[in-house]
Amino acid sequence: MSNIRLFFNESLYINLKSKLDKTQSHYIHKVMRIKEGQNFSLFNQSGEFEAKVENIIRGIVEFSVEKKLRSADNPTEIWLAFTPIKLNYLNLMIQKATELGVTRFIPLLSERTVVRKINEKRVKKIIVEASEQSNRLNLPTLDKLKNLEEFLKENIDITIHFGDLNSKNKKIDIKRDEPLCILIGPEGDFSIKEREIISKMKNIIPININKNILRSETAAISMISIISYTLLS
Repeated sequence: MSNIRLFFNESLYINLKSKLDKTQSHYIHKVMRIKEGQNFSLFNQSGEFEAKVENIIRGIVEFSVEKKLRSADNPTEIWLAFTPIKLNYLNLMIQKATELGVTRFIPLLSERTVVRKINEKRVKKIIVEASEQSNRLNLPTLDKLKNLEEFLKENIDITIHFGDLNSKNKKIDIKRDEPLCILIGPEGDFSIKEREIISKMKNIIPININKNILRSETAAISMISIISYTLLS
């Protein structure tokens, strides 16, 4: 069995005959040198399946699905609420957070958010590539940009773990029967007004994970790693 995994955006099932798009066909045929009769795997919310290359016509790979390798799982919901940061750091954060098991990305606009928009197409491409690489089946979702206050109002009943250098709390108390939501501030931290709002909300638990000041992407990856490890125990 090939270790090549590709996300397929349509329904997958045994005996399916279909085609890869131009980009995936090029990857399979020209980059990975897969030939007619050889196998690779496809995955999505339907599960993971073994597929065989039937034909390669004008650069497009035609395949058939031969068997199911594993069913879709039901991962613990881990949400990452963050403010957009500079491109390279954002790409790194999205990639590593996907590998570590985040199921939902929630981009927020705060008073001190410097980057005010997100290239959704680029972020979703990173999510797909990281999911292919990390052996996961379910792709994380990406919310539309929303204001911090809107996010807080929508999730008043969800426990939110807030990365806060000023907090004396160093313990994450995980409730496994609800989504695990992580909130990371912008590069210049939340404003005084925003911090006051956050501090008054009973569902938000501040936590200090390091004595040093961490970049936004470092804080996000660190908190997700801690939660992922805790879920394994």
